Amino acid sequence: MNSIHTRRQFLKRAAGLGGLGALGITGGLGAGLGMLSNASFADSTDYKALVCIFLKGGCDGNDILVPTDGAYLDYAKARSGLALARDSLVSLDGSSAGHSFGLPPALKELAPLYNQGRLAMIANVGALIKPVTAGQVLAKSAPVPPFLMSHAEQVSYLQGWLGDEDASGWAGRAMELMPAALRNKLPVISYSSDYTLVRGKQSRVAQAQAEWGQYWGPADLAKTNDPWTRIVESMGMMQSRNAFEAEYARTMGASFQDAVALTSANGRATPPSINFPANDVGNNLRHVASLLPVFRAQGIRRQAILVDFGVFDTHVNQRGTSEFSLDTQLANLAPAMAAFDAAIKAAGLDQNVVTLVMSEFGRALQPASGGGTDHGWGSHWWIMGGPVKGKQVVGSFPSLVLGGIDDGDQWKKGRWVPTQSSDQVGASIMQWMGLPADKVTSAFPNLANFTQKTLPLLHG
Repeated sequence: MNSIHTRRQFLKRAAGLGGLGALGITGGLGAGLGMLSNASFADSTDYKALVCIFLKGGCDGNDILVPTDGAYLDYAKARSGLALARDSLVSLDGSSAGHSFGLPPALKELAPLYNQGRLAMIANVGALIKPVTAGQVLAKSAPVPPFLMSHAEQVSYLQGWLGDEDASGWAGRAMELMPAALRNKLPVISYSSDYTLVRGKQSRVAQAQAEWGQYWGPADLAKTNDPWTRIVESMGMMQSRNAFEAEYARTMGASFQDAVALTSANGRATPPSINFPANDVGNNLRHVASLLPVFRAQGIRRQAILVDFGVFDTHVNQRGTSEFSLDTQLANLAPAMAAFDAAIKAAGLDQNVVTLVMSEFGRALQPASGGGTDHGWGSHWWIMGGPVKGKQVVGSFPSLVLGGIDDGDQWKKGRWVPTQSSDQVGASIMQWMGLPADKVTSAFPNLANFTQKTLPLLHG
């Protein structure tokens, strides 16, 4: 059978079956970070992974970390009609950042992890170019990130976007700057279509999904001798003097290699025995939990994995039981995270995995009409896992006074100017992963403006 005809036939069949995108690999082109053959797979005790859960839409940190001491009165006064009842909050043992705190009842599964020292809260985090005060913001006397409170731009900026000339993100850049001994196959994986965080300057991003399929059109990627699979492989090896065709072939070849590697890992994975909730974030985290032991056994050293979840743009109906209320979405997230933590421990990866929860911005403390909240700036994140210095609130908690010392909003709605940079959080994790200290500002250029480049989040 004529090979060109066969390739055309394959493309027609693939298009009829939904194309190649479901198992495709996206992102920047270039040399990549290398691949391992099956023969070189070996158990690695030096395995570390970041799993980032990105809450889409601007999750309201003001209802995540709520003071239970005297500052609760400021919260309740500013958030009249929307504030969580003080007696509904789930207590976090001890006090830090100058307060005692509670979590909302929707996150009740996370309180034991905090109290056991497996989870820490990070107060008032956000995108920053340099340290800045609310007074400087109001006086317009210091630089602030572009497009503040705009969803699309802040998703990219918070994940490390450096402008139109460089679409890479901080985790992707940091992975490329790791020592060569730590770089091998599948360094970055995304379960999200918005994957700036894990996009490198040169390396590619493996696109995964919980409902994993092993087919590219008619090609069965689990069978290397399948005729259609061999045709796909050959398409990535085509030579051409035409630059476009050569780049297409190289991209196709890289996509094929990574898709085969993911298919192989998925075929070796054992689903966790832990019960995960049957929702989007639960399904994705369950799939990640099943793959991580395989990756370690295959000799992979470092990985950054991005999962996203939710519609947290709660301009209306923030309270209540509707599908997209803050309460409902957090109630879906918390048991999925608790199950993921239990699955990681059961797999013997307790000291190998760190889970970070972040969102593009917080929300204003003052309620909006319709029982919701408007876009804000600084928010509260959390970080989970065995390596975490848990049972603490890291950073400076804002004064919950409208128009107070941390409010950078000219209308005094309670939009907190961040006191911790998202880059400081990222740099702390990537240095734990193995990023050399002298490479930190290459991965996080804005940290050149900060004296303190990391936060006390992790052991080791």
